[in-house]
Amino acid sequence: MLPATLALVDDDPEYSEFLAQHLRNQGVQVQVYSDSSDLLADIEPYRFDFYVLDLMLPGVNGTELLRILRKRSQAGVLIVSGRLGPEVFAEVINAGADMYLTKPVTFEQVELAVRAVHRRIMTTAQVATAWKLDGHRSLLLTPDGQSVDLSPTDMMLMQCFLKAQGAVVGRDQIRELLGYPTASDSDNSLHATIYRLRRRIEKATPLAVPLQSQQKVGYQFRAPLVSA
Repeated sequence: MLPATLALVDDDPEYSEFLAQHLRNQGVQVQVYSDSSDLLADIEPYRFDFYVLDLMLPGVNGTELLRILRKRSQAGVLIVSGRLGPEVFAEVINAGADMYLTKPVTFEQVELAVRAVHRRIMTTAQVATAWKLDGHRSLLLTPDGQSVDLSPTDMMLMQCFLKAQGAVVGRDQIRELLGYPTASDSDNSLHATIYRLRRRIEKATPLAVPLQSQQKVGYQFRAPLVSA
């Protein structure tokens, strides 16, 4: 079981090129970044299903990049680095890595590690408690037992995501739902609405917020969502 999309962040161009091609041959859509800042500057840096990171990177170092990713994503993260030392393993695992491999390593070994981590994450996700939408009390109940108070606008959005069941909800559909103009000049209002909802959730729980934007398409609630 391999992820559909993967971000590879490594400043070794030859290694990145051949590893990316190996994974693409297995059906994975791979985006390569030679600098951690390039990933963070991407319009949607948290959209990937999996991340393979080096530790010694231009810009933000790999450990700090991992911490940033963990604030917004529950995707699998594999560290593949030439950094040695007994403290390195503890450092990256404590920062949120799922597995650590030391270079030199074969492409087949990286592929096996990605498969193992992704399979475990997907299995865990299937049995994890879903997010629950309580329409009677206007609450979003998080998997860790927290409650998020929802405004009327938030409730309309969450009911839309509940109906979509993980599918992307188009921007025009959301604009129509909220009564916004269907022109691009309403984008700021739409972004602000999504941002406020995301912030409400972030303040209530340390869990990664599954509400994600899809570039030029719409928004998606990327976690199980059921009616309470």
